[in-house]
Amino acid sequence: MAGDEKFASIIGSEQAEPANIVIFGASGDLSKRKLLPALAHMHRWNLLGPHSRIIGAVREDWTKSHWINYVHDQLLQYFPDAILNPHSWQRISHKLDLVNGDLNDPEMYKQLAKTLHTEDGKKNALFYLAIPPSWYECVAKNLKAAGLADEADGFRRIVVEKPFGMDLDSAQNLNEALQHYFDESQIYRIDHYLGKESVQNLMVFRFANSVLEPLWNRNFIDHVQISVSESLGIGYRAGYYDSSGALKDMIQSHLLQVLTLVAMEPPLTLNADDVRDEKMKVLRAIRRIKPEEIDQIAVKAQYSAGNADGVDIPAYRDEKGVADDSSTETFAAVKFHVDNWRWQGVPFLLRTGKALPDRVSEICIRFTTPPQTLFDLHDGNVRNNELIFRLQPDEGMLLSMTAKQPGLSTDLRGVHLDASYGMAGSGMPEAYETLFHDVLLGEAGLFSRADEVEESWRIIAPIMKAWAEQKDIVTYPAGSMEIPGMDELMHDCEGSWRDLSSKHA
Repeated sequence: MAGDEKFASIIGSEQAEPANIVIFGASGDLSKRKLLPALAHMHRWNLLGPHSRIIGAVREDWTKSHWINYVHDQLLQYFPDAILNPHSWQRISHKLDLVNGDLNDPEMYKQLAKTLHTEDGKKNALFYLAIPPSWYECVAKNLKAAGLADEADGFRRIVVEKPFGMDLDSAQNLNEALQHYFDESQIYRIDHYLGKESVQNLMVFRFANSVLEPLWNRNFIDHVQISVSESLGIGYRAGYYDSSGALKDMIQSHLLQVLTLVAMEPPLTLNADDVRDEKMKVLRAIRRIKPEEIDQIAVKAQYSAGNADGVDIPAYRDEKGVADDSSTETFAAVKFHVDNWRWQGVPFLLRTGKALPDRVSEICIRFTTPPQTLFDLHDGNVRNNELIFRLQPDEGMLLSMTAKQPGLSTDLRGVHLDASYGMAGSGMPEAYETLFHDVLLGEAGLFSRADEVEESWRIIAPIMKAWAEQKDIVTYPAGSMEIPGMDELMHDCEGSWRDLSSKHA
């Protein structure tokens, strides 16, 4: 129990109201790898209401027993602690229920309406759409027709995964469709990056520490790097990825959202709309990209055969399901400028790619050099002053500084102050646990509003258009950072790209 109490003190112990948690696509990959383990963790730490239920909605002709066995098998693989304790598993299994049928069939939704459990006169329901985006409107329409969007007898919240559209027009159409059946306050557009501990800590670090605020502007920050490096190739995602690419898959959603948290002004309150209003101001302030400058501010590339993290990876075009002449980028880097009073002239460099040397995600705030250089700051052992928020691996913060080498000389060395979250002990919540918990509590601050999604698509639209017309693409060997043209993006920045090696301190 001591471990449980320690964990509860980390995650926060507010228990959500009892709710019917309905997972559409409950037999899919997202459900088994992320959603079911997240719910089992939340149950273990008493964050779910005592009479909450987990209802799978599947096409398969399953019985309830089949569904219970399926959940058991997936938890055995992805969160075995939940089922190795017989008492714990018994309590989870009692929460499980099932509806099955075709997503187009109104009868399934009528069956679902009858399945929802009432507690204290309420039928609270969370509908998680772990299904392809092409089905979102169909499910929302049928939920509405079955009376399951009406909040007269409890809350109704609908969670949708990315990709939220594939361009501005499709995102606008999807927003209009969902808002036709549900109120905007009921719609939760999930971005699991915003559930990561380091990302959430950005706001606390910025707005709860007065020592930082005087430095957080164009006078002291040279540039910002936001990087997501993945060591694996596309794996089983070719069907989606080859029609998307790194720009749409990561920069439009995850990385631009992180940029807004770095650059935003203090919100009036922590109310969701106050936070999202400030994020929208940042997105609107991003300098619009002109077609003639795209080659100077954006780089794309595709991995060729190589070895990443000890694994042989075939060339992207040789991956199963990828077209032989595909020009889809597996690496993208873009330089943005936020044209407002705080950030005028400070580049924000966003980069992401697959089949790179290491799996690392981080935010690097690189400060300017001192105005008078009394010491040799170009020595190889000296680093720029940097504040690093590392999202993965080893979540935490790191501040690099310059100090004197011990001894009689005045040689300098780089030192760092490390605040790893690992020091707090094990058991930090995963992103999906945090986000599930927030939906159940009705906290929408970590979820994108409709206008944020549309503005993000509007920002990258010129790059999308230009790249769609380019059939040729440069390559980089899998497992390397030898990206042609990437270094040119740094020409007006101090230093070079930060080394993303997980071994680099």
